[in-house]
Amino acid sequence: QVQLVESGGGTVQAGGSLRLTCAASGNTFSSLYAAWFRQAPGKERAGVAYIGKLGVTNYIESVKGRFTISRDSTKKTLYLEMNGLKPEDTAMYYCAARSGPLFRLWLYNADVDYWGQGTQVTVYS
Repeated sequence: QVQLVESGGGTVQAGGSLRLTCAASGNTFSSLYAAWFRQAPGKERAGVAYIGKLGVTNYIESVKGRFTISRDSTKKTLYLEMNGLKPEDTAMYYCAARSGPLFRLWLYNADVDYWGQGTQVTVYS
């Protein structure tokens, strides 16, 4: 069993930066596919960034060049560096992971085996 705990959310002005951290328990972190999702009020939860076991990354178009996903397997930690934040980035952000096989460079909601509890990011203009 894997537990994921996010931290690092907060309230920032547009153009600011935040770094989200997701700490994983258990000994299988290096074998997990991982991603960050977000859910804004009234919207579906959807993926923002993905990272494979060997560090291959993928992003939604709206965050490319602004967000960076990374992982440190020795620390069993997933990160999301967010720069140039915009009000439309306001959402609850969730760390997610999958232990089973995956044949694409993305995680959808149905692919996720483990979810964190979420951390709120609010960006004001």
